Amino acid sequence: MKNEETTHKIIGSAYTVYNQLCFGFLESVYHQAMLIELTKHGLKVESEKLLEVYYDDQIVGKFFADLVVDDNVIVELKSVQKIAKEHEVQLVNYLNCISKDIGLLINFGPTSVDVKRKFR
Repeated sequence: MKNEETTHKIIGSAYTVYNQLCFGFLESVYHQAMLIELTKHGLKVESEKLLEVYYDDQIVGKFFADLVVDDNVIVELKSVQKIAKEHEVQLVNYLNCISKDIGLLINFGPTSVDVKRKFR
């Protein structure tokens, strides 16, 4: 499946989740709801996937990506008032260190879903 089709399904799923749950839950609630919704769309979803950061061929850090969809798209979920620049930079750094081309930062905010598409 092409990345564009995958990201379209992910974003649509985020709106479906938001329309049912609205704002005010912890990120973990939206995370679980997204797992359910993405699976309904036939997407392969890995939750809390461990990713390693290398420097000079040595592991210098580890982090957990909220979701990795179809082995190609990293999805970071937030439930905050507003996405901060730091959230966007963090996602781009994740993409760079693991050689993935596209990531989505999805915030289940007070008035709607906010989606930022980031590229490596």
